[in-house]
Amino acid sequence: MASNRSKNIHLENLPVGVKIKLSALWASVMFCYVYGDFFSLFVPDRIQKLIDGHSGVGTTTPYSLLAFAMLMTIPSLMIFLSLVLKPSINRSANIGIGSLFTLIMILILFTTTSKWMIFYSYLALIEIILTSLIICYAWKWPKQTTTN
Repeated sequence: MASNRSKNIHLENLPVGVKIKLSALWASVMFCYVYGDFFSLFVPDRIQKLIDGHSGVGTTTPYSLLAFAMLMTIPSLMIFLSLVLKPSINRSANIGIGSLFTLIMILILFTTTSKWMIFYSYLALIEIILTSLIICYAWKWPKQTTTN
């Protein structure tokens, strides 16, 4: 009877392509965005301010809501686009859009000062890390050598 203790079991570590990594990072970013907005509803007086038409960046209008929806559509679409775009376009889109959202989150991190919004600062920091990883993975996109 063979002993199981003498067997070395090695789990297979399959390589993960850059497209999958980028898509997963965008999905992670989106979860942080959604949770941040959801948790903000628990901040005292937040719901009343929203009802009164005041968002974190000014008066709420149909056009400001449309602008926010358009802005937040971009990372949502990047989950899919990171999987299907051709590498050169994919790389450029991830570097450009990743940079834009990194800058937005840096701005949010440094302008969020309320004690009640400390969770938002934490999520902003995580989002900065995630979008920076997006930029890094896209920047270091593996090159394919071809022979003529």
